[in-house]
Amino acid sequence: MAPQDHRITLYGKPGCHLCDDARAVIGRVAAELGVPWEERDITLSEEDQAKYWEMIPVTLVDGVQHDFWRVDEGRLRAALAR
Repeated sequence: MAPQDHRITLYGKPGCHLCDDARAVIGRVAAELGVPWEERDITLSEEDQAKYWEMIPVTLVDGVQHDFWRVDEGRLRAALAR
């Protein structure tokens, strides 16, 4: 699978400094590799809040949880190379 065939989703919330850090890493990697990504604000969904509140930011690759609290850039790049 080519990197651009993947999709990254970031679950976070406003005012979260770890989310800001994750957004920067994901934005950089996604731009370099041409991978689409989206951000979901967990405060807009009771279901997302219940599922992710204690773990944000949470990163998913192709709908599968990849990281939480921090995004490891090398690990993210490796997941997108598969």
